Amino acid sequence: MSPLHRIQALLERLDRPLADGVFLALLLAVAIAAGWLSARHDRYWDWTSSGDNSLSVETLQLLAELDQPPRITVFADPDGLLGKSIRRFLARYQQALPGMRVEYVDPRRFPERARNAQVRVDGQLLVEYRGRRETLERLDEHGLSAAIARLLEDRRPWVAVIEGHGERDIDGEAATDLGRLGRELEAQGFLARPLDLALVSDVPVNTHLVVLGQPEIALFPGEVERLIDYLDRGGNLLWLLDPGPLNGLEPLAERLGLHPLPGVVLDPESLEQGADTPTLALGSASATPHPLTALLSQSVLLPGARVFAPETAEGWTLAQPLVSGPRSWNEVGRIEPGSYRDEVVGELAGPQALLLALTRASTEGDRHQRVAVVGDGDFMSNAWINREGNRALAFALIDWLSGARMHPLPPPAPEQPPLELDDERRLLLGLGSLGAIPGLLLAIWLLIQWRRGRAR
Repeated sequence: MSPLHRIQALLERLDRPLADGVFLALLLAVAIAAGWLSARHDRYWDWTSSGDNSLSVETLQLLAELDQPPRITVFADPDGLLGKSIRRFLARYQQALPGMRVEYVDPRRFPERARNAQVRVDGQLLVEYRGRRETLERLDEHGLSAAIARLLEDRRPWVAVIEGHGERDIDGEAATDLGRLGRELEAQGFLARPLDLALVSDVPVNTHLVVLGQPEIALFPGEVERLIDYLDRGGNLLWLLDPGPLNGLEPLAERLGLHPLPGVVLDPESLEQGADTPTLALGSASATPHPLTALLSQSVLLPGARVFAPETAEGWTLAQPLVSGPRSWNEVGRIEPGSYRDEVVGELAGPQALLLALTRASTEGDRHQRVAVVGDGDFMSNAWINREGNRALAFALIDWLSGARMHPLPPPAPEQPPLELDDERRLLLGLGSLGAIPGLLLAIWLLIQWRRGRAR
């Protein structure tokens, strides 16, 4: 055999091993290149339909306000199941804040550090930002984002909510109460506390804001005077002035120069948009810009609201940030199909003021005293605060009146009901695992044997 034929035969024998070797080398090169690129160019995709592995829009907006990443210390074994679960959760925040430092401390190996941080449960987090710190024992997006929101503010404003005469309860769970707003305030560092004027001699001097709801029974002698004294001292007030009698608050309305129009708002446009009743007022921002409605992108829904004459007492500067629709009016008579506006009885065409914003120079330096009067308190209630633009207006009112910032937060994670199996479901599960699954495997085996038999 000639040398040329020997070389050709050798190449034919090496053809397959050579091809396999080249393929293996190229595969290793691609794997190494992919690892090198992924280490330097991190990319993240969330393919879940509900976005469970991504941060909410509210959290991303909150993180954008940080001028430096926070520092988080996790008191858990980094190699344990809990530590790995926390690591996966915090990866979302590190994706948005690449410079965020996360340190894992095993409380069993470093008990002194855990004791100094007042660690009570395994998996507790210590969040630090610009010398301030917050501790979290339960980890979810709402809780961590709320902690970051508290760290952004350097003070805890005191909000006093008047109670004792059937007003809306800041801690209540009823549809008309303000419990959801109260939890939002607490989550962001506000001290929202009920205040019974019959039990105190005066509104505390450290109060940043008083929230006054509509009393169901008349105030006792001296209580309204305490509110007026608070107002005369330069205090800020949010008055949720629902339709109906003032029940002893007439002197306060006179001091502010308020003139509520009779009746409730009737707006035919609300029926056209699917409302059950025309007494649902659709509040929108007035033509004059105002901080209370600067970020309002949706209508505010105010069920059974009243409107006000554009008047106020001397010394106050008046604004009307929120008004009713152009086709609305204050209905004085009965609400029934075919109701129409009657000017003779004082029914005025919209738009009319649903919200009055009053300001005047305070006696304390350059600060301005602020008062907001809303013709409906339902829009902030548990049943309505998360509808349309109600939440945005509620936050804007707290911001503007208290002087402290409220940050929109992601909603709390819903409570997952525990998995409970009754006797019938346990029986079905047992039969499935002991009978159905083995039967399915046996049927597959028989099918394979039958096909092999036919192939022969």
